Amino acid sequence: MSQALTRYHALFESLRSRRVKPKVPSGVDMAFGRVLMRAKNRRINIPWLRDQAQQIDLLAPEIRNCSDGVLDEHITRARELFVRGRADEESVRRALAFTREAARRITGEEPYVVQLMGAMALYHGRIIEMLTGEGKTLTGSIAAPLLAWRYRRLHILTVNDYLAARDAQSRGQLYRRCLCDVGAIVQETEEHERFEIYAKPIVYGTPKQITADWLRDQIRMGPVNTPWTGRQSLMAGGRSGGPMIPGLHAAMVDECDAVLIDEGVVPLIIARSRREHDMAQVYRDAARIAAKLDEGPDYSIEHVYRRSELKRRGQHRARQMFDELPDSIWRATRRAEELVRQALVARHCYTNGRQYQIVDGKVMIVDEYTGRFLADRSWEHGLHQAVEAKEGLDVTADRETLARMSFQRFFRSYPFLCGMTGTAADATGEMESVYSRPVIVVPTNRPVIREQWPMRVFRTQESKWRAIAESVAELHAKGRPVLVGTRSVAASELISRLLESIGLPHRVLNANFDKDEAELIAAAGYGREHGREASITVATNMAGRGTDIKPDDAAKKAGGLHVILTELHGAKRIDRQFIGRSGRQGDPGSAQIFVSLEDELVRFHTPRLARLVSRRVAATDDELPTSSHAWLFRLAQSRSEKRDRINRASVLRQDDWMDKYLPGH
Repeated sequence: MSQALTRYHALFESLRSRRVKPKVPSGVDMAFGRVLMRAKNRRINIPWLRDQAQQIDLLAPEIRNCSDGVLDEHITRARELFVRGRADEESVRRALAFTREAARRITGEEPYVVQLMGAMALYHGRIIEMLTGEGKTLTGSIAAPLLAWRYRRLHILTVNDYLAARDAQSRGQLYRRCLCDVGAIVQETEEHERFEIYAKPIVYGTPKQITADWLRDQIRMGPVNTPWTGRQSLMAGGRSGGPMIPGLHAAMVDECDAVLIDEGVVPLIIARSRREHDMAQVYRDAARIAAKLDEGPDYSIEHVYRRSELKRRGQHRARQMFDELPDSIWRATRRAEELVRQALVARHCYTNGRQYQIVDGKVMIVDEYTGRFLADRSWEHGLHQAVEAKEGLDVTADRETLARMSFQRFFRSYPFLCGMTGTAADATGEMESVYSRPVIVVPTNRPVIREQWPMRVFRTQESKWRAIAESVAELHAKGRPVLVGTRSVAASELISRLLESIGLPHRVLNANFDKDEAELIAAAGYGREHGREASITVATNMAGRGTDIKPDDAAKKAGGLHVILTELHGAKRIDRQFIGRSGRQGDPGSAQIFVSLEDELVRFHTPRLARLVSRRVAATDDELPTSSHAWLFRLAQSRSEKRDRINRASVLRQDDWMDKYLPGH
């Protein structure tokens, strides 16, 4: 059996090394891939990675004594081996030793042995978990040149434009030393610049940017489901006649649990405005009808699934109002009721300051995972227009879908995929089943000494917010920097007003202040020193991933950065990411979670239990015993995670069905 697997694996690798047209793997392909993955994973494990890393570390004295010219010559020869497909295990070790030395000379940072383990795992197509602060950026940057040499082009995907531009700039000199030019694709990048950047060996970007450009290529060049290879690009005439992206070869995904799991099922849609007729008045009429109906007697709302249902009385009242409207669309009862249900969803399930923010008279979607604005994005099926009508804004034209694809389907199109994050272990099952990528947990360089303080549970949100403000004041008086994490823009502004009312100086990082992000993050770890107050930062999930908050000496002496979570997220992984801003690389720090029985998580996922517990506690009890109430919030979070897993599995089945029965889709 093992010999057969070895032969099949060799055949698989030889086929993959040729520049054949990549395709989204079918269910059979993925099952076979998982068999190969498990067989290969028996060898590539923590003991093997540690042994490889220690052998690389033994080469350091020899390479450190090389002059710059000799090091450059070694790098050139190593690249030639990879380009010709003749790199064996020893060549990989020596190449990593060379990129490690180049990183040390250029950045002053020398990767630790555990970072070498992570880089080796990335090179072999693994998803690695490295706790926040353990140096994922440096780990990825020493593995990236090897992948770019081997696969010709490497896409490094991050969760936002800020990180893409930052990492491309900070690592650019290292990559160029390793004979790999680099560029970043961000929202502001012009189309003619994108052609030039995608031609580089290493390209940074967000999934939204790269997937959208790839879909635009397919609209211009042919069927949406057919990725273009670099050879086809040359045959099509390069920039003038070929695609913008010259093929999907290899991808390294930073914060891969957010990209591959949380956002994996979100469809990216290329659309254009319809020109036939204006539906603006229809959406305004639907919003007025929805406002006149009564929740309960007329309709019900399912907040978890974001849908509404008209009851018999609601249908009767709505139809009476339909007769008063002149537009002929209201004569089609089924379509008319659909418009009203959409308006009810917009009214109750989409809130200004949570799912969106009004900026310059326009509805700007806020990404719930990153806390950032999604520029030039809109909800589909008329939902965006329904929200605009609810807010009394100018209703934009309906848009016609030209192409769409889920991110998980797009990433499965890459022949080679690897990734890194601080919270991959919680999603091991999905990483293996959906992407056929094994997960390896890399040990920390230093023990984590961050203190996790007990959760505090409150009856009402009002008492919770008051307790958070008091806790911030107490920690600030001790000279400790504090990071307050919120789930929405509205919540960040609420706690900001509370802190202002008690005279605590602070700064807010949310989608409205994204231009100040670098400055805010740099100052978020300041302790009290020489007349300077310790920093207080209130942030949405913008500070939850990819940010490196470094406490200064004054902060470390006072106890390090303290993180306060103002409510639990829908997934435990997101909580871990935010808490991980503290106690990095063995630094002192602490974290605490505040929750209430009125939080969205328990109201939507355990509504009956939340009401039962709320009735049982006395009205005078503001803070409740943690030991007897924390289970409710963990149960709600577990149900939220289960629902999300079911939704992702449903989208995966749909993707597989489309690949099988609609190959030209």
